[in-house]
Amino acid sequence: MPSKLRLTRIGDRMQQELSEMLVRQELHDPRLLGVTITGVKVDRELAFASIFVSALEGSERSKEILQGFESANSYIRKLLAMRIELRAFPKLRFFWDPTPERADRIEQILATIRVEEPIDPNLNSEDDTEDDTSIE
Repeated sequence: MPSKLRLTRIGDRMQQELSEMLVRQELHDPRLLGVTITGVKVDRELAFASIFVSALEGSERSKEILQGFESANSYIRKLLAMRIELRAFPKLRFFWDPTPERADRIEQILATIRVEEPIDPNLNSEDDTEDDTSIE
């Protein structure tokens, strides 16, 4: 059984290779344009690799993107197996990653809070008087 470090390295390498495939448009499926690989997690037995994907458009395209990956699953696995040497290459499973959307939503909420809350000059309890030393 491989160590956690080795599993992490395999996952990172798979993420790198998949990202390069998408950038170079080696996967000729228009459903996969603008897709980002957000993470890859390989299980301890090297039987499955869970690949997490996201897109700028958000979850409105998630079904379409996941269908694109599923239809190209065996082709992607073949390309990855040619680039990454493993005795037995794991089966690929694709999942939608909502993390970027959640982070964007949190940023929007924080931005509205900053706009709504007026800055109270008396909020700071320290004496912030300016030093009135002047050159005579």
